Amino acid sequence: MRRPTAVDALVAVAVAVSTAYSDAGAGRSFGDREIAGLGWEPPLWFAVPLGLLVGAAALLRRRRPEPFVALALAAWVTLAAFTAVMVAQYAFAERTGSWRRTAIGTLAASAVVGVPIWRLGGPDAAAPLTAAICVAPALLGLYTGTRRELIARMRERAERLEREQHQNILRARGEERAQIARDMHDVVTHRVSLMVLHATALEASDGRDATTIGRSIGAIGREALGELRSLVEVLRADGDAPVAPQPGLADLADLVAESRRIGMRVTFEIANESGSRPPALIEHAVYRVVQEALANVHKHAGDAETSVRIRQTPDVLRLRVANGPARGPGPGLPGGGHGLLGIAERIRLVGGELTARPAPGGGFEVSAEVPL
Repeated sequence: MRRPTAVDALVAVAVAVSTAYSDAGAGRSFGDREIAGLGWEPPLWFAVPLGLLVGAAALLRRRRPEPFVALALAAWVTLAAFTAVMVAQYAFAERTGSWRRTAIGTLAASAVVGVPIWRLGGPDAAAPLTAAICVAPALLGLYTGTRRELIARMRERAERLEREQHQNILRARGEERAQIARDMHDVVTHRVSLMVLHATALEASDGRDATTIGRSIGAIGREALGELRSLVEVLRADGDAPVAPQPGLADLADLVAESRRIGMRVTFEIANESGSRPPALIEHAVYRVVQEALANVHKHAGDAETSVRIRQTPDVLRLRVANGPARGPGPGLPGGGHGLLGIAERIRLVGGELTARPAPGGGFEVSAEVPL
């Protein structure tokens, strides 16, 4: 802020002094005749106050250039001071930034400045002097103002783009965190639930089938570690993410078999009327939905009878996982309440819709429909 203030003060002092001294007499006469309209030797009591007024107007030229132009033209008519006119023309064009207003102001100023010179020296003298005093400063001011406005717009656009880029980064980070949370939930919850259920069965068996149950717990634990290791590799990868195959419809039979091994009564049906496989992303999303639905049955319904049905047509893939009422209390596994939200988001990302609601006769039902 200090630099423009100092420049304005310096310009105001210079304009005031040059006006009061009539530009040291450099432009007051043309030959032996005075250019000033009054044709006089201006007294100090007139020249000094007018110079101070013009200087004050020059100090405020950035906010109010019109009074500066008027006083500068008055100084030209009475004192033949041309420096104030040149500065006023530049300031008016720079601050206005309008070709039309600048042209009108320049024509008016050219008439005031050029007529006395034309009257005394003819058009050969009036044309170059008027162009130098009025037209050239106006064109320079218009160029400077337009350039300043263009730079300001470019800076504003760059700042807006930077803000948008920052928002996009924050949005991308949020989406990444949500994706990581979904993957961690899908990988950990189902496997750990199976391990807890096997451990509960081992505790209730009083040593019977301990080896078999322990082997199942170890297998489930190794599968969970393998999936977690794959997820960590994705997070640590500097370049492209590894493209290891993700579980799909072909892996659902093994997923259902795991639930059956811990005593769940699960029926599984899959029908493909289209004769082709759905996209891999849809297969993976459906797999995660079934995995989460079975995990919820493990947690809350225990040994309730459950059915998993998938039907694929050429246009749509439909999924339904439903369980009946529990025969007894579930194992009481903790739940964070985010599982259904996560699978609903997965289905939305592939263009489908998921519905989770209590079944009419008791139990719970999760259904999804994904357009192909």
